[in-house]
Amino acid sequence: MENPLLLFPQLNISASKDKSYYKVMKSTVKEEPNKASKPGAKQKRNRLSLLLQKSELHEAEHLGKPTNLTKASSVSPEEAMKWGESFDKLLSQKDGLDAFTRFLKTEFSEENIEFWIACEDYKKSKTPNELFPKAKTIYETFIRKDAPKEVNLDFKTKEVTSQNIERPIITTFDAAQNTVYRLMEQDSYPRFLRSDLYLNLVKGRNPGRPTLRRRSRSFTVNDFQGVRPDFTIWQ
Repeated sequence: MENPLLLFPQLNISASKDKSYYKVMKSTVKEEPNKASKPGAKQKRNRLSLLLQKSELHEAEHLGKPTNLTKASSVSPEEAMKWGESFDKLLSQKDGLDAFTRFLKTEFSEENIEFWIACEDYKKSKTPNELFPKAKTIYETFIRKDAPKEVNLDFKTKEVTSQNIERPIITTFDAAQNTVYRLMEQDSYPRFLRSDLYLNLVKGRNPGRPTLRRRSRSFTVNDFQGVRPDFTIWQ
């Protein structure tokens, strides 16, 4: 009898192909999960790296440039203590104003103190010719809708201030300045007195670089550590 493999060679070829195909498929199945997992982990690392870079760039933008705010580290504890007596006392001292400005930058609300300073400078104008260009600049920077450093004003105050821009006088920004002043006095000033920047000055320590704070807080992974899921809500 002839060898059946010689009569039906396709059977052997088919078998070998099946075995090879099985081996390839088995290897592919094992490798696919690894291939799928690697891009996911890589994407996570890239996102984390991007977030860290943005944070460093933003911090450098606000705190990396050389400014006179670093002089606040030479303030005596006795002088810093006086800033806690009143908000007016804080702003009346140059070092106090610098320290408070530095603090507002960590809260991303420095537009308030910048507007207040601009109004103080505006009121020092000696001639009517000085008023108009300064008033226009203040309005375009801080008052108009979607201004680059728009301050938070109520509708009535913003409306009256906007109407007075065409014929500015020394008191044109008084209402708006008082509104922003009260906002800082009631909101930012108490937080400044509790901040590490101020407490370190009172204790005679170098305040160093303040920690950046966000205006709004998002949940993080740490917020959910130790929390057990409740699956009963799905039943």
